[in-house]
Amino acid sequence: MFHRFFFCLWHLVGVLGFANEVSVRKGSSITLNSGLTEMKDDDLIKWRFGNKNMSLAEINKQTDSMTVYDDVLDGRFRDRLKLDNQTGSLTITNTTTEHTGYYKLQINSVTKYFLLTVYGEKSVSVKIGNSITLNSGFTEIMEDDLIQWKFFDDPILWWYGYEYILIAEIKKWVNSITVHDDVLNGRFRDRLKLDNQTGSLTITNITTEHAGHYKLQSKYMKIDIFFTVYDEISVMEGDSVTLNSHFTEIMDDDEFRRIREKFLDDQIHWRFLKTLIVKFNRRVDKIIVYDDVLDGRFRDRLKLDNQTGSLTITNMRTELAGDYKLKITGAKPSSITFRVSVNYSVHCCGSTEAVIRLVLSALVGVATVILLVYDIRSRRVEQDQE
Repeated sequence: MFHRFFFCLWHLVGVLGFANEVSVRKGSSITLNSGLTEMKDDDLIKWRFGNKNMSLAEINKQTDSMTVYDDVLDGRFRDRLKLDNQTGSLTITNTTTEHTGYYKLQINSVTKYFLLTVYGEKSVSVKIGNSITLNSGFTEIMEDDLIQWKFFDDPILWWYGYEYILIAEIKKWVNSITVHDDVLNGRFRDRLKLDNQTGSLTITNITTEHAGHYKLQSKYMKIDIFFTVYDEISVMEGDSVTLNSHFTEIMDDDEFRRIREKFLDDQIHWRFLKTLIVKFNRRVDKIIVYDDVLDGRFRDRLKLDNQTGSLTITNMRTELAGDYKLKITGAKPSSITFRVSVNYSVHCCGSTEAVIRLVLSALVGVATVILLVYDIRSRRVEQDQE
């Protein structure tokens, strides 16, 4: 009962705005200032964290003692807390999302509150058809928190006033989980799993339509995740390979289609590493092939399917191995990276060289047999002599 009362009290403090709100980028350091320039000889300072009022650090000037409890809460503060012996300010280094929440500073009979928010961004990549878990960084969600996962495949549209699409959320105070997997014409249907304890989001059976920008928001944290999809392809030297765009006819709702057609060029871009090799403007039906780039290694080797956006490369060589990135903008956005490897093939050589290699291999085999027979006969002669 007391714990619940304390939780409600802390929540009320945040709502009424009594807490000093501070934010820090994930991995950086933050100092929660006590407001003192110098402590007095009889001062007692205590730092506490979270709705469980967990002790983090304290300074007792009367006994000239300073204590840091950095092993609490499964050690999330271990080797991260620094206490200023002169001012009583608390510094947290190498912050993670687990350090978000309310901090309570008690100076004798005076109490201050701090609300710390950690924000950050990261990039993840997953092979098409696989699953991935977008980690929240939490080990446990706070009891008053609201966790929301949002998605946009074209973040540029945000500048035109379009919000990210809500795909999943947790309202911890009522212990409810909602997955909005029917949005965007059902591209997430039966693919989303939300962890009620940590707020992490799992996406199964990944397709190119799931590439884009994911945003995790809570009361105490913000994380931007840039998500890309890749495929792995192996081809024999001298053969041709087609990089399938996995392009589908699934469309977003009419509103998003119209805004894309209005502001974004309907184009297909293929890049090798960072170099543009093919550009196709579907509005004017114009294809430009940059096959003279990179010392002409792609010359007369590139062919684009203007219906699907797939790219065919003929007469593959080892110098053509690497990452190929497809970017489709406009009414049907898509993005995927192909990691192409080229294996050595015997038919890359001329027929004469192949015959010579076969003859040499046969001669080596015959010589090995002769040596083996000679060795066996020599041993038999030695045995007969004995």
